Amino acid sequence: MTQKYDIIIIGAGAAGLMSAIEAGKRGRNVLLVDHAKKIGEKIRISGGGRCNFTNINTDSSKFISQNPKFSISALNQYTQNDFINLINKHNIKFHEKKLGQLFCDESAQQIIDMLLLECQRANVTLKKEVTITDTGKENGQYFIIVGSDKYFSNSLIVATGGLSIPKIGASKLGYQIAKKFNLNIIETLPALVPLTFNEQILAMCKELSGLSLEAIVFFNKTFFQEGMLFTHKGLSGPSILQISSYWKSGRDIKINLSPKIDIFQYLESEKKSNPKYDIKNIISEILPKRLAFKICKENNINGNISELSNKLLKQLGNTINGWVINPTGSEGYRTAEVTLGGVDTNELSSKTMMSKKNPGLFFIGEVVDVTGHLGGYNFQWAWSSGFVAGQHA
Repeated sequence: MTQKYDIIIIGAGAAGLMSAIEAGKRGRNVLLVDHAKKIGEKIRISGGGRCNFTNINTDSSKFISQNPKFSISALNQYTQNDFINLINKHNIKFHEKKLGQLFCDESAQQIIDMLLLECQRANVTLKKEVTITDTGKENGQYFIIVGSDKYFSNSLIVATGGLSIPKIGASKLGYQIAKKFNLNIIETLPALVPLTFNEQILAMCKELSGLSLEAIVFFNKTFFQEGMLFTHKGLSGPSILQISSYWKSGRDIKINLSPKIDIFQYLESEKKSNPKYDIKNIISEILPKRLAFKICKENNINGNISELSNKLLKQLGNTINGWVINPTGSEGYRTAEVTLGGVDTNELSSKTMMSKKNPGLFFIGEVVDVTGHLGGYNFQWAWSSGFVAGQHA
């Protein structure tokens, strides 16, 4: 059986749903297909089930790409305020957490339901549990093959996502389609992912598992000041997840465990004013007690502060304000929130998301080499790139 549509969209995640809605609203005959039984799983599990659906501080500086300016056009065509207006139209209540992050008051399911309702209103045909065995082009038309059925369209939008969180169905399909049409792929890597360490650091992390604190994490000149968490597998928390998108394998990261206090200066002052104070107790006033005791033990520093040389205090200060460690890797795609790299932006029009080589072929969302910081930016990229493709397909 063969069927003909104006537009076929592969992938009913955030970007695919948005492009289907916009194309449908323009009167296009749209087929949206997805391999999953339940639509929008990544939306559903995001933000602890409340979906961090955008960030009020969205701009192109919050995205990583081989071409840092590529995201500007799409983000300007469909802004965070446009998505907030859509949320308000559906009376979905939301709140702002720190750093401009917006979350649903109730449930991420509200976002999924909203998008599915908008698809219905735009007369989008949605097919779930679809396994695509081939894609291609013949007689100027794009096609997908599903079992014994063949679907044709004038435009094909690829919104298949990246490789992160394979348990909800991540696959290489989008990259395979891009390669089939001779598009270059920027190497993919797990991003926004916990980092792992050698046995010595890992033993420390296990001992401190569950402990969190505010920290600044540096890689070269890039840094993030947010929460950091010790886990039984290594280090996690927002500051670590953020730096993981920039970190290069084999290189060191530096962590300031006390962003607000210059430890050496503080200890010099304490030595004069409270010479009888125990060093571990002094550090415990700045850092969580378990961490303070562990750092003093690792540096073989104990006793009253008056008994410690300035050289030792300087060493302790450097350890706390500039802890240099070398990650052995990350937890990988299994726990990565997004995928770094993807379809080369040089292959696409930033104004339309269409392939420069293949008129009518579009790539949107996470499958493209545009990766947002933590905090709702990746969803905004999905909405913006999806909107743009939906306007031009």
